[in-house]
Amino acid sequence: MADKPSNWQESITGEWHGMPSIFDPDGNHVGYNKVYRSSVYEDGITTYYMDTRLDAIGPLRARFEAQKFAFGVRDSDRDRIYLGPDFIGAGHPHGALVDAHYYGPGWTSDLRTMVHVVGDTQIYSSLLYDGPTINGVFNGIYKVAYDYHENPETRARIDAFVESERPNGKKPHILPQKHSGCWRGEMTVYSGEQELLGTNQVEIRYRPLDLLRAEMHVVVSGVMEREWKFGRTRNGIRHHFTGPGIFGSSIAYGRALYTSQHFYGESLKIKGREFIIDDEYTMSVVWQFFASDRKKYTTFGLLKWEAEEEILQPIY
Repeated sequence: MADKPSNWQESITGEWHGMPSIFDPDGNHVGYNKVYRSSVYEDGITTYYMDTRLDAIGPLRARFEAQKFAFGVRDSDRDRIYLGPDFIGAGHPHGALVDAHYYGPGWTSDLRTMVHVVGDTQIYSSLLYDGPTINGVFNGIYKVAYDYHENPETRARIDAFVESERPNGKKPHILPQKHSGCWRGEMTVYSGEQELLGTNQVEIRYRPLDLLRAEMHVVVSGVMEREWKFGRTRNGIRHHFTGPGIFGSSIAYGRALYTSQHFYGESLKIKGREFIIDDEYTMSVVWQFFASDRKKYTTFGLLKWEAEEEILQPIY
């Protein structure tokens, strides 16, 4: 039993409502999972509740059909241990981000989940695995409510938001195709030991070369001081990074892009998630830096897009 809830537990009080989209391993959108969930601390004990309503086609429907989740959590800001029966494993808070890795017996799947909390909003994604192979993906945005079941105004507001996730969840992760511009913002930085180190100011300059290729220039200052440039290409849901500063690849499931990038000439890489959260190309970005295959930093924040020149104009 815990004497008091963790900081993470306090940050996720209330009931969170969303309708994450479901994707098959090839990135095809196959349905939705309407969810409301809450993590409740009472009398020193934390219980996680989740109710789901699945609407999907194909073999994932039967696999992920489940309702009335309720499982115990050993709560702390170091590790949140999931004790079952629905989920078994752990989540690891980093301020406003939790990075969780656990197993769902009912779904017969190993899960890697990230939740980034921004005010009344959670940017959520889960990659579901059989061993090392993805069998499905959930991702979406949640909003918090404190009186949903009692207040008709709250219920109407939340229901309208949840319904908006139906068209939004299908949108692909495609960056501006004709305009150059820049993403700018602040990213919180934690060490590999989950210690808060400070913030980075991040700038990602972007210039399309054609409708499927672009040049990018990243500048990071603050806890880290470095910059790198690379080319980028897209083929459907697959994105490739072609140097000279980094090389690698990524795959998009709807709005969320899951990346693997390797810095040239050194033992440093980034594993990340870049989630487009609105029509203005605002991104929730999570980058985890690994040096010599050991986690060095976990960084996350919102980056806002500023459009500049229209590079690709009509040709006559």
